[in-house]
Amino acid sequence: MANIKSSQKKNRQRITHEARNRTQKAEMRTATKRLRAAITAKNAKEATGLLAPALRLIDRAGGRGLIKKGASSRQVSRLVTAVNDLK
Repeated sequence: MANIKSSQKKNRQRITHEARNRTQKAEMRTATKRLRAAITAKNAKEATGLLAPALRLIDRAGGRGLIKKGASSRQVSRLVTAVNDLK
């Protein structure tokens, strides 16, 4: 445990930020998994409905640095292509 007051505060902030990042990343992964399951099941209607929320979460994660911007862009591109191929 840190002894200096500023280090204690920084440690509290780190714990808060880690918890927030963990939940946001988990939401993104869950949305992506649901979308991929709909794509695998060849359910175009469900996949189209799940696409927008998943893309929003992925873009948000990329913008906040939870994942790299290139990785978020790549994921979005591949998911959109997969959903469009179902139609």
